[in-house]
Amino acid sequence: MRSKLLRNIHLGVKTLLLHKLRSFLTVLGLVFGVGSVIAMLSVGEGASREALDRIRKLGSNNIILSAVKSREDEAASTVRSFMSVYGLLYDDQLRVEETIPHVLRAVPVKLVRKNGILGERTLELRIVGTTAGWFELVKRGLVAGRTLVRRDIDEHSAVCVLTEYGARRLLATRHTIGQAIRIGGNCFEVVGIIRSEQGGGKIQTPDREIDAYIPISVCRERFGDVNIRRTSGSREMERVELHQLLIEADNIQTVQPVALALEAMLKRFHKKQDYQISIPLALLRQAEATKRTFNIVLGSIAAISLLVGGIGIMNIMLASVTERTREIGIRRAIGAKRRQIISQFLIETVVLSTVGGLIGIAVGLFIPWMITIFSGMPTVVTLYSLVLSLGISMSVGIVFGLYPAVRAAGLDPIVALRHE
Repeated sequence: MRSKLLRNIHLGVKTLLLHKLRSFLTVLGLVFGVGSVIAMLSVGEGASREALDRIRKLGSNNIILSAVKSREDEAASTVRSFMSVYGLLYDDQLRVEETIPHVLRAVPVKLVRKNGILGERTLELRIVGTTAGWFELVKRGLVAGRTLVRRDIDEHSAVCVLTEYGARRLLATRHTIGQAIRIGGNCFEVVGIIRSEQGGGKIQTPDREIDAYIPISVCRERFGDVNIRRTSGSREMERVELHQLLIEADNIQTVQPVALALEAMLKRFHKKQDYQISIPLALLRQAEATKRTFNIVLGSIAAISLLVGGIGIMNIMLASVTERTREIGIRRAIGAKRRQIISQFLIETVVLSTVGGLIGIAVGLFIPWMITIFSGMPTVVTLYSLVLSLGISMSVGIVFGLYPAVRAAGLDPIVALRHE
């Protein structure tokens, strides 16, 4: 049985090689079809994984409260010397920790823009006044030294933790840990350097590459709650106590109830909508659903190319049946059964589709690699997409080759022998 199958495959390959150009053009449709399926799915998978990774880094148990200007403040900010008062309050942190169940902690965040100066080097920094809890909720790798600890906040220590980017810009050619830099006219000792993750698009991580982390107690003392921004001919003043609250729920199941409780609490104590609630878990679920839809759409579009390739196979095999009518008649006359004729033509179509599928896989691996090199866009080729594409390619060969094979087997031997 096995030798018979191998003989039929050898015969099918030999027959296809008699018409090399025709077989190549037939295979070409499947090559582009399979290649486009793999390439599209890899682009979609790369983009969705990047988004999912960013969201996961925000923490599935976390909820981010952010201060935002209300519409009234936006309109009033055009008035010269008007002070905008908005955002989260110090009391909001106490209310969250004391009144809302299932909250493990609420980490306060105060943001100020100041220049960092060391010798002749100057870099605009985003000063992040926070507590030690920030580094537990926003997990980033430690490059050198240490992060902020509870003693720094309690003792109002003038220490700071820089990002790797800021350290390279300010501390280049100098010793890193223990170096003193001036921030907004105040001297701070660098006690640690961490890596940071710059978010993009709608998924924005809480940290930036130009951050400098200092104890929130020191931030309140040195920089206060009023921020003045001067532009040409005018100045804008705003008073914000807290710019963010990072809230950690005790488990994933309580994230949504905690978010609802937070919204109810903020509506009660804030007269205007000067806050925004971001739930990474909800973003994660939405991104996963979008990923599934995206892959289905891309796969469907690319599958059209495979359909076109399948039609090409059917067309060529029908032409082959017409050309080989006399051969079919001779085989039927000497005792070949219909199922043998069907299997012979099906083997030829499967060989065509398999070869096309394998070459298409090579093309599908090459295209994402080129996209990543020239555009920097992340692409991920999964084993699932390779197996799916090859399976569809072989299925297309069987489905579209079945009708020509049945038609060949159905020829009357006497009529076939008379065919010129």
